[in-house]
Amino acid sequence: MSDLNPKDELVTHLPALRAFALSLTRNRATADDMMQDAVLKAWTNMDKYQPGTNMRAWLFTILRNTYYSSRRKLNREVADVDNVFSDTLSVKPDHDGRLQLLDFKDAFQKLADEHREALILVGASGFSYDEAAEMCGVATGTMKSRVNRARAKMTELLELNEDEVLELTDSATMAVVGSPNIPS
Repeated sequence: MSDLNPKDELVTHLPALRAFALSLTRNRATADDMMQDAVLKAWTNMDKYQPGTNMRAWLFTILRNTYYSSRRKLNREVADVDNVFSDTLSVKPDHDGRLQLLDFKDAFQKLADEHREALILVGASGFSYDEAAEMCGVATGTMKSRVNRARAKMTELLELNEDEVLELTDSATMAVVGSPNIPS
């Protein structure tokens, strides 16, 4: 058979290849899938086949390697027949965060200057109330009051209810608006 074009010779080995796949998998559907994968790999890598060598052995090696690769992959996978695990997985859409961030920026700009300053110093920059108060030249109680009022105003502007949470991923932003309604 070595005088045949390698692609034509491949076709002559399909029945033996299918029998080998069936003996490995013991399942017709899986054997057909495995054989299809092996033939596809052989076809796309035909340039690596050396004419004059044993085509059948080359094909069987590809099929065997495909079989054992799929077995290793199956060993790493978790069976989730009832979707118990997959139902717990979720990814928040990217656009939600961007929209909420735009709402946040808009609300933040509506705050009075001293309230924005208080939130930036205490929330985003991580200064204590005492340090922020000293920087602004006000009493610590005044700084606490400004932060509290700013957070309350942000909650109002963002129209958040008592049980509602603003979900942003930026930790600095979360620190700025950290309140019972907005996690810090």
